Amino acid sequence: MSDPLTASKSTSLQGSLNVPGDKSISHRALILGALATGKTHITGLLEAEDVLATGKALGALGARVEQQGKSWCVTGRGTGGLTARPDTLDFGNSGTGARLMMGVIAGQDVRATFTGDESLSQRPMGRVLDPLKRMGLDVEGAGDTLPLTLTGTPDLLPIDYEVPVPSAQVKSAILLAGLHAPGKTTVIETRPTRDHTERMLRHFGAKLTIRRDGTRTAITVSGDAELEGQDITVPGDPSSAAFLAASAVVTQGSQITIEGVLANPARTGFYDTLKEMGAKIEFTNSRDECGEPVADIRIMSGPLTGVRVPAQRAPSMIDEYPVLAVVAAFAQGETRMEGLGELRIKESDRLAATLAGLIACGVDARAGDDWLVIRGTGMVAGGGQIETHMDHRIAMSFLVLGLGAKAPVVIENAGIIATSFPGFAKLMRGLGAQIESG
Repeated sequence: MSDPLTASKSTSLQGSLNVPGDKSISHRALILGALATGKTHITGLLEAEDVLATGKALGALGARVEQQGKSWCVTGRGTGGLTARPDTLDFGNSGTGARLMMGVIAGQDVRATFTGDESLSQRPMGRVLDPLKRMGLDVEGAGDTLPLTLTGTPDLLPIDYEVPVPSAQVKSAILLAGLHAPGKTTVIETRPTRDHTERMLRHFGAKLTIRRDGTRTAITVSGDAELEGQDITVPGDPSSAAFLAASAVVTQGSQITIEGVLANPARTGFYDTLKEMGAKIEFTNSRDECGEPVADIRIMSGPLTGVRVPAQRAPSMIDEYPVLAVVAAFAQGETRMEGLGELRIKESDRLAATLAGLIACGVDARAGDDWLVIRGTGMVAGGGQIETHMDHRIAMSFLVLGLGAKAPVVIENAGIIATSFPGFAKLMRGLGAQIESG
């Protein structure tokens, strides 16, 4: 066992705090800054391993990415200007970074081998690569998992592509590639996904149109784009904030306020679900920053009731299902979550890992291919020893469970939390959480 943490029953978490910058927006700010002309200044960038891996990759491709005090500056090379030829780009554990950068590489005169850690090397890339290959990207490798060698082309072709499975990463990769293609590239969705790429493309000056017809949405970007460097303020990550909100909900006598959190409707499904369960949550001080809605979130502990979470909500909270499952264990009655197939191909098989952790802590739970059912009683035994499978969200979710359970919960390989939320345990201790090393 390495880097273990133990979470024990806690009472009355209190305080106001900020969470690290949103990971999705941090990746996109670095990438579009590199594709723009001039300088992009980024405040609040998530300085976690996943995001820094994207920054290093862009630097290896010829952009200048440097920290300046508490902010970051990206000196862009313009669309199509990343002409350096690195042998290897290592994305560590970051699926977001790898998949979005595939879209970037597609339109560059670059050949590079994409690699990652053991977890990332098991995640499928075919859904991103298939449309990019239609546009002209050349891919060498065995199957659709890393390592893969990608060769871009300045003669990229525009396409119209209907995404078969909802995925913001697939959509984003195609739109980023479309910046380099002449004419117009269109992505069609039948279910909405995160729209951070669309919002930020507009912020950088790209020509983008969105047309909705019933359940179908067509997003079109014009190629041969000319982007200009911008000032970006990255709001707090709602997925990271979810672990703090869940901790307050399951720990008696708690009241916390998380300031400056991204409140994009495409990312608030977790908070909507907590409200349906009876949680006391308020969004206050709403404002707009760099094209994204932002708010402060106030959370208080209280009794919870099990609910059904429909499949249609999955795109707005796909990363939060493990911690929602933990919250459901403390609710009265049955909670059923549907449409969870995407969890099977995350940093781990998150559905299997979540189920195993719940059972190890005495929770009545069962799962199928794309669903999870938890029968909560309002109390959780705890006492489990949790294998994270090198997945940061599994580690944080079961630390939350330990704060409300009768017996302590031990998290193995908790050091993986640094990939998205550096300093998580220290911040939680500042609120009053009983989390100790070893």
